[in-house]
Amino acid sequence: MTKYGLKARVYFFTIVPTIIIGIALASYFSFHRNRQLDDFVVERAINVIEPLAIATEFGMTRSNREKVKSVIDVTHRRMSPFIQSVAVFDSNNRLFATSNYQSDFGQHQIADEQAFPEDTQVEVYPKSILIRTPIWSESETAYGNMDQGKPKLLGYVSLVYNKEQALLLQFRDTVISSSIVILGIGLSFLFAYFLSKFVNEPIYNILRVVNSIRQGKLDTRINANYTGELGLLSKGIDALAESMAEYHEEMHQSIDQATSDLRETLEQIEIQNIELDIAKREAMQAAEVKSQFLANMSHELRTPLNGVIGFTRQVMKTPVTASQADYLNTIERSANNLLSIINDILDFSKLEAGEFELQKIDFDLRDSINEVLTLLMPSAHDKFLEIALIMDEDVPLSLRGDSFHYQQILTNLIGNAIKFTNNGQVRIRFTLGSLHDKSVVIHTEVSDTGIGISEQQQSQLFQAFKQADTSISREYGGTGLGLVITKKLIELMDGRIELHSEVGKGSIFSFTTHFELSPLELGEALPIEQLQQLQLAVYEPNPSSYQAIDTLCSQWQMEIESLSSTHLSSRSFYPRLLLGFSDLNQPQHLLSQIEQLRKHTDLLIVAINSCDPQVHQQALDAGADICLPKPLEHRKLAAALVADQQRQANELQAPLISSRDIVQLDIRVLAVDDNSANLKLIAAMLAEYVVDVELARNGEQAYQRCLETSYDLILMDIQMPVMDGLTAIKNIRHQGLNQRTPAIAVTAHILTGEQSSFLEQGFNDYLEKPIDDEKLQQCLNRWVNHSNFSNPQIKAETIITDFVELESDSYSHQLAMDRAQHKPDLALEMLRLLSNDFEVLRIHIAAALSGTISAQELKQHIHKLNGGCAYTGAKRLKSLSHDLETALDKNTSIEELEPELFELEDEMDKILAAQPQLEAALMKKT
Repeated sequence: MTKYGLKARVYFFTIVPTIIIGIALASYFSFHRNRQLDDFVVERAINVIEPLAIATEFGMTRSNREKVKSVIDVTHRRMSPFIQSVAVFDSNNRLFATSNYQSDFGQHQIADEQAFPEDTQVEVYPKSILIRTPIWSESETAYGNMDQGKPKLLGYVSLVYNKEQALLLQFRDTVISSSIVILGIGLSFLFAYFLSKFVNEPIYNILRVVNSIRQGKLDTRINANYTGELGLLSKGIDALAESMAEYHEEMHQSIDQATSDLRETLEQIEIQNIELDIAKREAMQAAEVKSQFLANMSHELRTPLNGVIGFTRQVMKTPVTASQADYLNTIERSANNLLSIINDILDFSKLEAGEFELQKIDFDLRDSINEVLTLLMPSAHDKFLEIALIMDEDVPLSLRGDSFHYQQILTNLIGNAIKFTNNGQVRIRFTLGSLHDKSVVIHTEVSDTGIGISEQQQSQLFQAFKQADTSISREYGGTGLGLVITKKLIELMDGRIELHSEVGKGSIFSFTTHFELSPLELGEALPIEQLQQLQLAVYEPNPSSYQAIDTLCSQWQMEIESLSSTHLSSRSFYPRLLLGFSDLNQPQHLLSQIEQLRKHTDLLIVAINSCDPQVHQQALDAGADICLPKPLEHRKLAAALVADQQRQANELQAPLISSRDIVQLDIRVLAVDDNSANLKLIAAMLAEYVVDVELARNGEQAYQRCLETSYDLILMDIQMPVMDGLTAIKNIRHQGLNQRTPAIAVTAHILTGEQSSFLEQGFNDYLEKPIDDEKLQQCLNRWVNHSNFSNPQIKAETIITDFVELESDSYSHQLAMDRAQHKPDLALEMLRLLSNDFEVLRIHIAAALSGTISAQELKQHIHKLNGGCAYTGAKRLKSLSHDLETALDKNTSIEELEPELFELEDEMDKILAAQPQLEAALMKKT
C-alpha cells in the first residue's frame, strides 16, 4: 500500500472492511435461513408420511387395496400444493397403491439389492424431497406371527414432497440480504468520499506549500484555518518556512565569505600545483638520471672488473707456482664477489622501480638446477658439506618461464644455506604444487643444518641492506640484498616464500613459483630403456643423499638394493655398486674401501663431496671405475650406469682433467671495444681459438673496417664513444660486406628486455661481461660452422644451450627436427627453401596492397607459404599464414588484412635475422 496515495487508502480501509463484513454476515444468515427452511420442509413431510403409514396398516393387513388407496388419496388432496405423489409398496417391493398414476415409479421404489427401511428415510433433491417409511403390522394376528420379537413388515410408503415454496422463500431472503449489503457498501462509499474530501484537500494544500518551499519560495504560507492535528501541522510548516528563510539568508552570507576564502585558497593551491609539477619533473629527471647513473656505473665498474677477471684467468693458464696460483684465485674470487654486489644493487634498483620484466623461454628444470649446483658445489665441498637434490617423480621437467632468474633464486637460497652451514648438509627438494592444462606450480624447499635464525631476526630478514645479525655481515660478508631480490623475484613469478628456522638447528626456506608447461621435450634424451630393470647396489650413509639416489633410480625403474656397513664387509658380489663417501678428512678410509670393494663388483661408481681432480684421480687409481662429485648429476649417473667402463673413464672424467688440446679455427673475427684492457683481453682470449683477430676501438672504426673487409664473426661493445654499438651494427647491416655476418653484443649486465632489443636492432646474440672461456667457446661453436674444440664437456653444454636459446615464439628447433624426422640436413634444406620464397611473397603482398593483384591471387601465395611452414619450425609464421588464408577464404578485403600482412612481413624478417644461427645449429648436427 505504500505506493498508493492517502485518498486510495481512505477508500480502501473504509469500503473493503464493509464489503467483507457485509458479505460474511449475509452469507452466514442466508445459509442459516436456508438450512432452517430445508429442515422445516423435511420435518413437515415426516409429519405427513408417518401418520399415513399407520393409517394404511389396516388395509395392508387385509390386503384391501381400495382402503389403502382411499387413505392416500385423501392425504394427497388435502395437501396437494406440497405433495407431488404418494405410493405404497408391499412386502415384496411391488406397487400396491398410488395417489396418482405415473409411468415411472422407479424414484419411489427401493432397489432390489437394498433392504427395506426399518425407520423413516429422507432423500433430498434440488426441487423435492423423497421420504420412505415402513408399514408395521399392529394387529393381534400379526403379533402372533412376530419374528424374534419384532412386528411384521407389511411394506412401505413413499412420498415425494415439493420444495418450490421453500426455494421461493430462500430466494427472497437472499435478495433481501444482498440488498442490505449493497446498501451498506453504498453508505460506506459515501462516507469514504466525505472523509477523503475532509482530509485530503487540506493535506494536498499543505503539500503544495511544502513543494513551493522546496523550490526555494520561502515566502509561501498556508492560508487556511485548520483544526486539530492539521492545524498543528500547518502552523509547524509555516514556522519551518520562516526558519529556513532566515537560515537561507545566513547561508548566502556564509557562501559569499567562503567563496572569497576559497578564491584565495585556489590561488595558493595553483601555486602549490605548479611547485609540485616542477618537483615531479625534477623527480622524474632524477629517476632517469639514477637509472642512467646505475647503467653507466655498472658499465664503468664492470669494464675494469672484466679486465681483472679475464687477465687473472689468462695468467692462471700459464705456468705459475702454488703461492702465485693461490694469489690469482684470491684475486678472481674477490673480483667475482664485487661483481655479484654490483649485480645485486642493479637488480634491486630495477625491482624497486618496477622496471623488472620476466622472460619466457623453454627450459629443462633438472638441467637448470644442475647448472646452479655445479656453480655452488666447490664452496660446499670446501666445508665437506653434503648436498642432496630430491625431485619427485610427478614434477614436470619441460617448462616455459624465466629460467635465468629462477636460477638466481636458487643460487641465492642454496648459496646462503652453504654460507651459513659449517657442518652437516644442505637438502633441496622439488615437489608438485598443482598442475593445470597449461601451467604448473613448483614447490621448492631448501633446508640446512646451519646456525639458524631467531624469530626476532626473521622479521628483518627480507628488508633491504639488512641481515639477521650485524655480525653476520662481518663474518660471512654480503650486501643484505640477496633475500630481498629473491622475495621480489618469487612474487613476480606469482609465488610466495616462507621461512621456518630455529637457532642452532638450521633453517628451511620454501617457496612456490608458477610456470607454463612447454610442449617440447627439452634436453638430451636419457637412455631410459637401457636403465630399466638394471640392478644397482647403493651404500650411502647419508639418508638424504640415499633418498636422492633412490628417487632418481626409481624414476628410471631400476632395482635398488640398499647396503649397510655389514654388507660391505661380506663377500657378496654386485654387478653394479655405487659407493657414497662424505668424510674426506680421512681419505685413506675411502681408498681402503675402494680397494676392498673392487673385487666384489664389475662396475664401481664412487660419489664424493669434492671437485678436486687430484682426489678423483686418487679414487680412480685405487680401483674405482667412475668418480663423480655430489650431488650426482643425473645425465652423468645415467651414462655411468649404461656405458662401457673404459668409455666412462675417458668421457666422464674429462671435465676434471686440466689439459686443453685446442685447434684454432681458420676464421677472421672483428673485436670492438673502447676500453683498452677489455679489447686486449678479448684479443688474447680469441687468439687461443681463431687464426685472425682484428681490433677496433669504436663503432666508427668497426663500420669502416666492415666496408673494406669481410669477417666471419663480429664481437662489439654497446657503449662506446664516437659511434655506439647499436648505431654501428645498423650501418653495417645496411651496406658493406658484412650484412649477414653474425654479430655478438658484448656488454655488462644485460637488463631484462635488452636482449630482444639487441636482436631486433641487428645483433644475432649477446655475451655478458666478464667473458669466460666457456661462454666464448659456446658462442664460437654456435656461430661458426666448425666444432673442433677438444673439451667434450663444453661441447655437451653448448648443444644444450643452443637447444634452449633456439626455442622462441617465432621458431622451435625441436619442432623443426620433428617435422624432418630428426634429420638435420633435411631440416636445414626445408628452412632454406622456406626463406627463399620470402622475397617473392613480399612482392605479391605489395602488389595486393596497391591493388595490382586480387585477393585470390595473393591467397595462392599465402597457401604456398602455409604449406612450407608446415615442414619447418616457423610456428608463428605458420599461425599467421593459416589465419590469413582462412580470412581470404571468407572474402575479407585486403584493406582489412593490412595489419596482419605487415605482421607477416615482420615475422619473415625475424626468421631471416635468426637464419644464420638456425643454420649453424642444424649444420652442427649433420
